[in-house]
Amino acid sequence: MKDEQSKRLFRDAHLDIKTASGVPVTPQTQAPAYQLAFADDDFLCRDELRPVRLQLELLKPEMGLNEAGVDSTVVLFGGARIRRPGEAKSPALEKMSAHYEQARAFAEAVTRRSLAEGGRDWIVTTGGGPGVMEAGNKGAQDAGGRSVGLSIVLPHEQAPNGYVTPELCFNFHYFAIRKMHFLMRARAIAVFPGGFGTMDETFEALTLIQTGRMEQVPFLLFGESFWRKVINFDALVEAGTISEADLNLFRFVDTADEALAAIDAWEGAGTKRGKIPGR
Repeated sequence: MKDEQSKRLFRDAHLDIKTASGVPVTPQTQAPAYQLAFADDDFLCRDELRPVRLQLELLKPEMGLNEAGVDSTVVLFGGARIRRPGEAKSPALEKMSAHYEQARAFAEAVTRRSLAEGGRDWIVTTGGGPGVMEAGNKGAQDAGGRSVGLSIVLPHEQAPNGYVTPELCFNFHYFAIRKMHFLMRARAIAVFPGGFGTMDETFEALTLIQTGRMEQVPFLLFGESFWRKVINFDALVEAGTISEADLNLFRFVDTADEALAAIDAWEGAGTKRGKIPGR
């Protein structure tokens, strides 16, 4: 970075921010109009600047991931309320706590194999929050590897879970841009039981694949009994709203081992997009 700065022909923007803050205090220098545009928070948050903010949210994580050498990812979606055994807030959620350990084990296994191949591909990526997301980031850390957290500001915002690699912990305002970053590098998608947010991410990704807007990747639904209970996929086929071939876009699995085997057996598994390193 310093070498790049030394080659610049024009004055550095950081230096101008510092210089501008040291000018005499006058009505002119205190006026909002005098502030440098890129250092003016009120200006940047105006409605007219939304296209710029969208671009910034696309660029910042993209540049950060490139600089960190993250070439491809394995995305874990799942409920924030699914906690470790003994920590659930209801008997129903306690029954779901086994998914926490499977998410952690799956992320650990994927990360170990990624590290064996240099650690640039198949980097575990989650929404950065608690529950299944925490399990995914923890599994990567348990394997000695890195993981990405794509957080978003919510009214009940919590800090990112403590297992996300700090330099790969990004925060978003726009759901749409966050969704793009989940899928832009995805080489496999693993979805655990969850609520509205999990359903949203699941069907958006499946729609992109179904319509050919995204290349098909291994797509795993953990917890077959849960998914068959909450979504009647066969009824959608019978109604004609999806085709029977669309059922091949995903696989049901119940354990980390089953998930790894499903990825290895996925059609096209010999490509970079289909096969976990080391298998």
